[in-house]
Amino acid sequence: MAVTYSLSAKNARLQAVIDTIDAGTGAGYLEIGTTNMGNVLATITFNDPCGTVSSGVLTFSGFPKSDSSAANTGNAAAARIRDSNANDVITGLTVGEAGSGADIILDTTHIDAGEIVTLNSATLTAN
Repeated sequence: MAVTYSLSAKNARLQAVIDTIDAGTGAGYLEIGTTNMGNVLATITFNDPCGTVSSGVLTFSGFPKSDSSAANTGNAAAARIRDSNANDVITGLTVGEAGSGADIILDTTHIDAGEIVTLNSATLTAN
């Protein structure tokens, strides 16, 4: 039998995620990398606070956001969210192109060092 959380429990869990991302001394961030985060390709810094919660969805604020100069060249496959002190908050995120079913969707998963990497929006839905 599947476990079902009430909407108030989902919202509380997502607010705890926001509080954890914002817990560092500055803004948290998203790192996009190669498989298993072997090589960080791009970093997108969140607002602080990073977002709001409503109806079981965390909506990150201030988008679109960009990394104006990707750090490395490679094929994006994984991502993680960290607080400003580089503590992992969410790991194991997948990266893909439209239709892939990945957690993070990019126009293309190939990133070249120095290019601009832009995310147009970001949400996290509680199950």
